[in-house]
Amino acid sequence: MSDLAIYDLDRTLTRRATYTPFLLHCALRRAPWRLLLLPFVLASMLLYVARIIDRGRLKEINHQLLLGRWIHPSDLKPLVDSFADATVAHNVRPGARTAIVRDRMEGRRLILATASYRLYANAIADRLGFDDVIGTGSVIGLDERIRSRIEGENAYGEAKLRMIAEWVEKSGLTGRHGHVRFYSDHASDAPTFEWVDEPVAVNPHARLRRLARTRGWAIEDWG
Repeated sequence: MSDLAIYDLDRTLTRRATYTPFLLHCALRRAPWRLLLLPFVLASMLLYVARIIDRGRLKEINHQLLLGRWIHPSDLKPLVDSFADATVAHNVRPGARTAIVRDRMEGRRLILATASYRLYANAIADRLGFDDVIGTGSVIGLDERIRSRIEGENAYGEAKLRMIAEWVEKSGLTGRHGHVRFYSDHASDAPTFEWVDEPVAVNPHARLRRLARTRGWAIEDWG
């Protein structure tokens, strides 16, 4: 039986979000002319705020604008590696590193569960010593090129919990895993907080802080 430690990525492990910075990182290094499309990125964000599009569609639009409709893995890898290196060097909370060491010493299986794309979350997780990654997938064509479209669900809110449950089943851990600890900064992860044995609200925003106090969940400041 294996105890689990599940971590959110953006603003939990990291101080700042990673998705838009990743796209900007790629655009700057691969096709700087795409920065001219930033007004369209802003327009898509306004459409999201107005609830005309959902988070998944917002990601697809911004991916297409700043990275392109498709990219071959061999072209993407150096961009992912340089972004992951920079993220681990400059954008990881000190408390996150402490928690990772503690959970590893307790013998827990470390899982990164994030709405961010696995195409770069995998590289960050590898550098931090995680065992598994649950995240938003990308459509890959027969030509092996990565498309700007999401495969399956955007791993956000209830969808994240569904994807965690699917991972547990596929990993053969249904009814066999031990104690589950979960860290996140955001109330959108309430379904997962309610599912686990030990919810930990990390540097929570106001809504999650109120929810954690109501539910009696632990609150931690990771700096």
